[in-house]
Amino acid sequence: MEVAVGDVWAMVHAERAALINDLECLDAKQWEQPSLCAKWSVHDVAAHLADTARTTRLNFLVGLARARFDFDRLNARGVERERGASPQETLERMRQVASRRPTPPAPLDSRLVEEVVHGEDIRRPLRLARSYPMEAVVRSLRLQARTPASLGGAKELVARTRLMAADADVSIGEGPEVSGPALSLLLAVSRRRVALDDLDGPGVTTLAAAI
Repeated sequence: MEVAVGDVWAMVHAERAALINDLECLDAKQWEQPSLCAKWSVHDVAAHLADTARTTRLNFLVGLARARFDFDRLNARGVERERGASPQETLERMRQVASRRPTPPAPLDSRLVEEVVHGEDIRRPLRLARSYPMEAVVRSLRLQARTPASLGGAKELVARTRLMAADADVSIGEGPEVSGPALSLLLAVSRRRVALDDLDGPGVTTLAAAI
């Protein structure tokens, strides 16, 4: 059954609110904890999420051109722009954009990928747990599975294995099976190696080698 655009945005906004709530409880040391994103702290990921919540189709294209079509450079500039002088300043910027609806030139479900995957980039190193709505996780996983790596997805990666969610009706790809929680599958195909420990099956070695 197709999910209405408004329902997707409701899930996105709920994830933003939940993460803000978690961040409000952190001390200064936790804000500087390394995240699952290489070279980014928890504070950096929070700034990135504030930046992406402001992203429109036009400013994305303009920013990408100015970054010489280097996505890493584009993201680094966004973090620099939105990271406040203090965690509280960055948190306030997140609150200001929590209900916004602009998107880059990408499928709407990419907003869910941003919130769920980056939410775990922050929560897992801090040992914080969230029970994500399964619909949000599954939609994120399916989008990553059909999006080319050149656009931040895992289409080529998934083509080598068969992903089987243990907690949802999801079977994606062909090849040696990889099974486990849908959230861990999402993180693994988003190249978060920490999630491999949650997965089983003959395809795990193949998936790990490809990440």
